[in-house]
Amino acid sequence: MINTLKAYIDLIRAHFLPAWPLIFCSGLVLAFENYGGFSWPLTIKAALIGIFGFEAGFVLNDYVDQNRDKLDVEHTLTKYWRPFKKRPLPSGQISSKSALRTFLLLAGISSALIFTLPFPNSLYVFAIMLYSYGIEAFYQVKKRDQKYPIAQLLGRTDFTLFPVAGYLCYGQPDMTVLLYMLFFYPWTMAHLAVNDLADIANDRARGMNSITVLYGAKGTLYWIAGFTLLHFLAAVPFLGQLGTTAIYGFMLGAGLIVIANYKLLKEKSPKAGLFALPLYHASLLVYAVSIILDYAF
Repeated sequence: MINTLKAYIDLIRAHFLPAWPLIFCSGLVLAFENYGGFSWPLTIKAALIGIFGFEAGFVLNDYVDQNRDKLDVEHTLTKYWRPFKKRPLPSGQISSKSALRTFLLLAGISSALIFTLPFPNSLYVFAIMLYSYGIEAFYQVKKRDQKYPIAQLLGRTDFTLFPVAGYLCYGQPDMTVLLYMLFFYPWTMAHLAVNDLADIANDRARGMNSITVLYGAKGTLYWIAGFTLLHFLAAVPFLGQLGTTAIYGFMLGAGLIVIANYKLLKEKSPKAGLFALPLYHASLLVYAVSIILDYAF
């Protein structure tokens, strides 16, 4: 029983769970700011939509990639992403059918909550959820045989749309949410390449054409630096929509990203990728919290 519980905790990467409602609700509070009003019931509902919806995506990721994950040769990144340091499907701790049922349960709970939102907000958010699961599966399959990074460029639009869905729980499609997307998408691209650099040994063993497999360490660093620069440039119009607290939060988050890029450029290694990855994650958490605090105060 204890081992099964540990396996499910690994499946949903439970130690990252507090981040998802914060990122999701960073979009929601921008909608409160633009459209007026505040609702604790809606905030709690949105947080739950974000939690169950994102965790379902993690399970889907493992379900689609379960056979490829059996080919792993290096487990350092697994230990970073999984609290109990194992991939539960390849190890046989959780069956394929159980994982699929878990995905359907989590996605079903999120869907039920989404359809309690007013129309057309419920339609916006549900459409994003369906698109995100579809593009996640596409990403996992497409990168097995691609010659160009189509899977990466399209696949991480799912994460880009995550805070957008939070915004659309209450707001409407508008310039603020567009600027948030343009700000966040380059971050997701840089973050993905950092993860690929750290996991290069496994991607080669799995036959996955990640950014680093396609372009090598040097090309990956150009990718990371280029998208990081685009992220910083896109911050200018986005921060124009926000207040002082959010601007300070961006400065702190950007500082973490600069440190990560310095380490990457200096060492050009998977080890540097493992150093940079939590800094990118911390920067996103800082962004989300500062946007929320900007609204609150």
